[in-house]
Amino acid sequence: QEEFMQALYSALDKAKLASLKGKSLSLICGALSWLTDYEERKRQEAAALLQEGEEALSTNAAQSSAVSSSAELDWITDFVQKKAERDLVSKLKSYEEDEAFKLLQLSKEEQVEATGDQEDEELIIAEYESDDESKIKSRFFGAEKDEDDELVEEHVTKIYYCSRTHSQLAQFVHEVQKSPFSKDISVVTLGSRQNLCINEEVRQLGSIQRINDRCMEMQKNKHEKHHHEEGVKRKRGPAKSVCPYYKASALQQMRDVVLGAVHDIEQLLKLGRETHSCPYYSTRLAIPPAQLVVLPYQMVLHEATRRAAGVQLKGQVLIIDEAHNLSDTLSCIHSAELSGAQLCCAHSQLSQYADRYKSRLKAKNLMYIKQILFVIEGLVRVLGGKVGQSPQSQTTQPGTEMLTINNFLFKAQIDNINLFKVLQRYFEKSMISRKLGGFVEKYAGSGVTLHTHCNNKENRRTEGLNRYLQTLQTDQQESVETEKVLSASPMMQVEGFFMALTNSNTDGRVVVHKQGASSVKFLLLNPAVHFAQVLEECRAVIIAGGTMQPVSDFKQELLFSAGVGEERITEFSCGHVIPPENILPLVLCSGPSGQELEFTFQNRDTPRMMDETGRILSNICNVVPGGVVCFFPSYDYSKRIISHWEASGTLTRLANKKKIFQEPKKANQVEQVLNEFSRCIQRCSADCSGLTGALLFSVVGGKMSEGINFSDDLGRCVVMVGMPYPNIKSPELQEKMSYLDKHLPHSQGRSPGQALIENICMKAVNQSIGRAIRHRGDYSSVVLCDRRYSRPATLSKLPTWIKDRTTTHTTFGPAFAHADFFLYHCLKKVSSRNWQ
Repeated sequence: QEEFMQALYSALDKAKLASLKGKSLSLICGALSWLTDYEERKRQEAAALLQEGEEALSTNAAQSSAVSSSAELDWITDFVQKKAERDLVSKLKSYEEDEAFKLLQLSKEEQVEATGDQEDEELIIAEYESDDESKIKSRFFGAEKDEDDELVEEHVTKIYYCSRTHSQLAQFVHEVQKSPFSKDISVVTLGSRQNLCINEEVRQLGSIQRINDRCMEMQKNKHEKHHHEEGVKRKRGPAKSVCPYYKASALQQMRDVVLGAVHDIEQLLKLGRETHSCPYYSTRLAIPPAQLVVLPYQMVLHEATRRAAGVQLKGQVLIIDEAHNLSDTLSCIHSAELSGAQLCCAHSQLSQYADRYKSRLKAKNLMYIKQILFVIEGLVRVLGGKVGQSPQSQTTQPGTEMLTINNFLFKAQIDNINLFKVLQRYFEKSMISRKLGGFVEKYAGSGVTLHTHCNNKENRRTEGLNRYLQTLQTDQQESVETEKVLSASPMMQVEGFFMALTNSNTDGRVVVHKQGASSVKFLLLNPAVHFAQVLEECRAVIIAGGTMQPVSDFKQELLFSAGVGEERITEFSCGHVIPPENILPLVLCSGPSGQELEFTFQNRDTPRMMDETGRILSNICNVVPGGVVCFFPSYDYSKRIISHWEASGTLTRLANKKKIFQEPKKANQVEQVLNEFSRCIQRCSADCSGLTGALLFSVVGGKMSEGINFSDDLGRCVVMVGMPYPNIKSPELQEKMSYLDKHLPHSQGRSPGQALIENICMKAVNQSIGRAIRHRGDYSSVVLCDRRYSRPATLSKLPTWIKDRTTTHTTFGPAFAHADFFLYHCLKKVSSRNWQ
């Protein structure tokens, strides 16, 4: 770990891009040591420059004393005269603007009162100004200066630390609190509104989208209230609610407290309630002066989210921890999917919004709304709907189709719409998705339903579409898609999908799915295109993780493809802290009855293979004390093999030795199952009953294969059944393989597509088997049940500390004897240490 910290320090000092494998505490100490030294060097340089400046000033002062006093008086007189002229012009300009604003306000109030619909003012889209109009206006009248531009606080040199989950971030913050830097470093933890909001009225809304919308609305109300207090007449109507925690003085006070000590999310919530201040906005105010900012992946890897959060990467250090799935995470963040039900809701809601407010919306807004509706209709056409025809005459060929972005736009007949203009400008500036969300929330259950009438030319034109949308809604009412629609704003989903279509034609594909629940999905094939900006802006990027194997493919896909040169990259990997005798990795090529173990898709479901797996587990449970964790390649296979064991009596035999637990399907049940699993093992070791511990059935890539620790007695043996290869027949995976084969070089006689399949499998295996050994005194055995693990190419993808200690056994007897001997000596060593 000392070598790791030296490598990290060097990478930061030389502004490198580093791929490192080490512990969180080492990351903290190495990075913060560099930051402390770097700031000290800057202080010394600033002091030297200041001294030089003072010497120069004193020299200049001596020279300027020779200047005549009359010239000095002329300069002062000229300055005073010009300042008086500027003040007069400024005063006149201010007066004119004041008068113009009052006239405009009066005009707006009269217009609103004339419509008689004042209560919906917040739902109306403001007058929209296109890019061309903005250019013309700035040319003739000068560009408007944003008031906030002058208030931007300068960012100090800082380290951004990001990880996948809030629990991982909390764990990192606790490590910082225990480190020697906790008293001298200013730290802020960022999170979503869903995680940081303390307003119970808003929190109870549940979905993150509704929480965001309500928060933004309350902010707007707060600004309007402040405006009214300054003397502007308030419109008639009920008073709008504002957030009691959004007060400038309280936010500033909490920000100062946050910077004074290290806080995790729970402590921030507690502090917010105590100071009656919003943790979400207080933490954002704390970003510029903070030296260490802790935040989730999304806030740093997605440009729009990064910009909205106030995260500035220019010249800063970024540490990405748990980065083994970084490529997948980037692809997921920048991909987007739309279901038929979401299209149905979005089209219906926007149509009715336009109908209700058509007399109050400007012509330009109505034009853009029609363009959005036209694009949605195009998406429906791709899914099989035909405008102007009844559903009975619409025949849809079921299946999945893969299209380039350009071909998709042509097929949807929307290639004539400027998506960049509609999306990046109109959606962002008009906030139409939020307005529509507020409209639906307000009028839900009071007439916001699908149009079925046909009383004018426009309705007749879209009659077939609306009927098709109705059939989509009817077909999916029983499915989970309905729940998805209700939990998220459909127009937000549409906006995200439109934005995805602005990617380069070669960097992504659109998947059109017409079977069951119809959907269109944008699939990002080149995550490097979005990672490139991060790499370009940052001073240094540290990509860290416990299981970063294989690094070469990772470098090729994410770094070289983003334009990073080999000279900028540095790597460091170290072994595990445990002694070699504390881990026993075994590759089993056959079972107790001699059945060859190769869990291919063709033979893994055969009764003889399932029975042999049961016999292997029975033997392991006979000799392994405490907890045994068994990983299956998928939920489906787990269900099938356990059902088979129930019927054959194998499950009963296993239950006689260890109590059986299964990974729950719901995430909120994981902690309960783990607690019961742990308590059972503790009871069994204490009361010496017939049971020797517990057996947990889990799934690779599931809720218990990452981030969960099976240390000590919780995981004395980890069993991996088969190799968790992804579904090779998946159209999305095939497209990804094809893309890699076309754009990346072949290596060691294998194509990049083949390497991708192997890497997906082995990364999942490495994450799962790494759950057992969690500290220096821990011990565990790892049993890999599949002869394919013995292949040199596969073994090379295991972490070095496991690969170097792995033994392959062609028969079961010697492997079982080896495991029995290993556990006996480990137990003996632990007993001796405890006795001492």
